[in-house]
Amino acid sequence: MSDAAIAALELAPSGVLRAAINYGNPVLARRDPGGVPGGISADLARELGRRLGVPVQFVVYEQAGPVFAGFERDEWDVCFMAIEPVRAARLAFTAPYVLIEGVHAVPEASPVREPADVDRAGTRVGVVEGSAYDLFLTRELALASLVRVKGAAEVPMLLAAGRVDAVAGVKPQVEAIVRAQPGTRLVPGAFMTIRQAMATGRTRAAGARYLADFVDHAKASGFVRELFERNDVQGGTLAP
Repeated sequence: MSDAAIAALELAPSGVLRAAINYGNPVLARRDPGGVPGGISADLARELGRRLGVPVQFVVYEQAGPVFAGFERDEWDVCFMAIEPVRAARLAFTAPYVLIEGVHAVPEASPVREPADVDRAGTRVGVVEGSAYDLFLTRELALASLVRVKGAAEVPMLLAAGRVDAVAGVKPQVEAIVRAQPGTRLVPGAFMTIRQAMATGRTRAAGARYLADFVDHAKASGFVRELFERNDVQGGTLAP
């Protein structure tokens, strides 16, 4: 039995590769005409399915938090998610294939001039619950507090209503907030680098090894770079 056939037994035990797609990250995923998943994540899933010799079924989500929750409910076989210690306790991650900056936006009059300035007593930071930057800031902030919302569309409203002193997110989304809300600005510099990877359950050892090799080969062969250019990826860089 080939390595792909063995991996398929674990990565697609039903005979179909269920791939989780997070539309909440515009760097990686988008809705193409007809509601078909598009973007670098969807293309990688299709290529993985081709190599395994199984069809791909997309399981779509609007945010990263529900993707991780979906793992507990056995809703998918592989996902595209930022590498995080909390998640890594349950998921086996590949090497990252895309790097995305996590940044802040603040009101124009804010005293915040760099990411470190955010961590001050009384500072409220708006984040999407369960996102990579929520998990990171939960660990890293010593003085500031987090205000969590369910979806990315709610984050700009927090800032506009004065319910927070700053918002955090992936750079393209935060830049969009600044463009849409006069009187706000981007804080120079990133507070974190979000390492986007593929993952599957830790109990799927053979599948996890195959998935890691798949991403390594896709990077080394130039396939990820090709997908990066084909999808005109904005707001992220190729991982080395």
